[in-house]
Amino acid sequence: MNLHEFKNIIWSYYAAQGRLFDWRNVDDPYKVFISEVMLQQTQTYRVAPKYAQFIAAFESFEVLAKASLKDVLYHWQGLGYNRRGMYLHKAAQIVMHDYAGILPSDPALLVTLPGIGRATAASIVAFAFNTPTVFIETNIRTVFIHCFFADKQNVDDKDILPFVQAALDVENPREWYYALMDYGVMLKKTLPNPSRKSKHHQKQSKFEGSDRQVRGKIIKLLTQASEPLSQQELIKAVGDNEQRTCRIIQQLKDEKFIAFHSHDYLAILDRQ
Repeated sequence: MNLHEFKNIIWSYYAAQGRLFDWRNVDDPYKVFISEVMLQQTQTYRVAPKYAQFIAAFESFEVLAKASLKDVLYHWQGLGYNRRGMYLHKAAQIVMHDYAGILPSDPALLVTLPGIGRATAASIVAFAFNTPTVFIETNIRTVFIHCFFADKQNVDDKDILPFVQAALDVENPREWYYALMDYGVMLKKTLPNPSRKSKHHQKQSKFEGSDRQVRGKIIKLLTQASEPLSQQELIKAVGDNEQRTCRIIQQLKDEKFIAFHSHDYLAILDRQ
């Protein structure tokens, strides 16, 4: 398949089956930034309702930066990986302090924000500013492996990137990446996931009974509590092995998620 045929296939599918989301084709870089952080490791069907609720609660970098971490994590519930919510809060404060509330359009500056890697920085620039950047995420990877590496195994992203670069629509990168992602979602629904041929493919670890589940329970309990909880109250409410719960409480304290409010009482740490 040559690139002309490839691009026609992608654009034709998008014209007929392109998906609609609140974060697409928006002019507000803040909304794009929020959506891209939310979409890290989280499927769109879970993000869609939480995105709308989050934007309603925090309509700008300024509002988000001024909010308490407890409030941010409360509205983050349901998206998993609470560290992303904390990073988002910190990033908003940096944008307000260092960039006067205006999101940088340079990927080199975006990667200095907490929780923003190279691929996410590039995607933010493409979607927020319609600037041509090159990046790979799971659905894009799926498309290129299916179309250009169908007979290969253990495909490295560095071998895919030249194809992404060559196929990029530099006049309309935003829509082109929407189209690629939507085609990738379709492939995953209709074929054995081509991304399994990727060198970077990892099967997500089981959530039920994991440390991640206990972490999530602790954060949820503290964000929903009207006042600090004693460590014993928290351990009892979590309902897991006491030794493991204590270990994870200590981890969350070390990571600046929670702190002792007074004596044995724990609360979400709030530092502006």
